[in-house]
Amino acid sequence: MSDIAELERRIAAALDRIGSGVEGLSAETGEAEAEAGARDEDIAEISRLTEALAVEKDANAQLEARVTDLRDKQDTVIGALQDEVQKLREEMIRHDSDVQRIKRVNAQLRANNSSLREANEAGVSDPHLINKAMLSELEALRVSYEADRAEMDAILDELKPLVRDDQESADA
Repeated sequence: MSDIAELERRIAAALDRIGSGVEGLSAETGEAEAEAGARDEDIAEISRLTEALAVEKDANAQLEARVTDLRDKQDTVIGALQDEVQKLREEMIRHDSDVQRIKRVNAQLRANNSSLREANEAGVSDPHLINKAMLSELEALRVSYEADRAEMDAILDELKPLVRDDQESADA
């Protein structure tokens, strides 16, 4: 019987060792499974973040392309506006010199006519010269009127697109 008790004791000790070994393996397996799960979660997170980064890079590239397009359009518009401003400056210089010339001619004609009238009143002048001076003055006034008309037409031509744009935006 003592052999049976000894065997029971040895079997119980072996079962204890097996139980603690199984518990250790279970713990190690659980830790390994937890680590594997954590690694899988980390891999999934990295994959998700990589995809999000790729999406953001694509969006950034699209925005950069749009900014480039807008910058090109803006440069084109600015260039056109600068050309238009230069053209308008040249027109204004030309109109201004025409206006100054007309003013000088008119002033000279008025002075001539005044002198002719005074001479006529004094009985020294020729009525034909007075008529000629008056015709010259009338011609100068016509030229002045035509210059004013040309200037007004230029202003109206510049305002028409602005008025049209304003009406279109008001209609919308």
